[in-house]
Amino acid sequence: MARLPAPGSVIVPDWHESAEGKEYLACILRKNRRRVFGLLERPVLSPPVAIDTACYKIFVSGKSGVGKTALVAKLAGLEVPVVHHETTGIQTTVVFWPAKLQASDRVVMFRFEFWDCGESALRKFDHMLPACQEKTDAFLFLFSFTDRASFEDLPGQLARVAGEAPGVVRMVIGSKFDQYMHTDVPERDLTAFRQAWELPLLRVKSVPGRRLADGRTLDGRAGLADIAHVLNGLAEQLWHQDQVAAGLLPNPPEEPPS
Repeated sequence: MARLPAPGSVIVPDWHESAEGKEYLACILRKNRRRVFGLLERPVLSPPVAIDTACYKIFVSGKSGVGKTALVAKLAGLEVPVVHHETTGIQTTVVFWPAKLQASDRVVMFRFEFWDCGESALRKFDHMLPACQEKTDAFLFLFSFTDRASFEDLPGQLARVAGEAPGVVRMVIGSKFDQYMHTDVPERDLTAFRQAWELPLLRVKSVPGRRLADGRTLDGRAGLADIAHVLNGLAEQLWHQDQVAAGLLPNPPEEPPS
């Protein structure tokens, strides 16, 4: 597997907050609300700013109740379910994210297609997991800071879900980070996990998204600011993986086991 890029070495991290970045973000917003895109839809840009689109399939994995559906909802700018309900089948959600490349100063529109499947459905139907794994570009493995068992289940999830796809991007996300005062996963355990697995590990909050002046509608721009680090992290890992696969970047040999 290719060596991981340093954070911020592939994607300009705060570009979305610049004047130029906000112009591009306007195509995924409507009156400060996030636009929802179907599988066949895409943002419309004016001809002078037409850009290439990079498309990726991402499978979200984790124990039941860790917040897989809630995470995808936050990334898409949708309402996060207040009450947990097991996802009964495969649910797909499309998220567009413009980002600027460090090396070329070029802007690319990333199209992420998130696949979310309930744990019970994966166990009940043998075809579900292969369908989610097929032609997947990245695996997102979730655990909850308030559920120790979900963290301890990560090695099993990694082996079961991504064991036969060593070249695919793998990232770990800890949910409910805003409840860190009540965490069951101390920092020393996160450090040990990062050292053992050498995977990107990000954190997200579970608090409800900020609202517009009407008190009901989600604030699209504020929501993007809350999850930009996740979308940028995905874009960075996936673009780097493609560059290595295309031979545009060296793929250093793996170090022999000690």
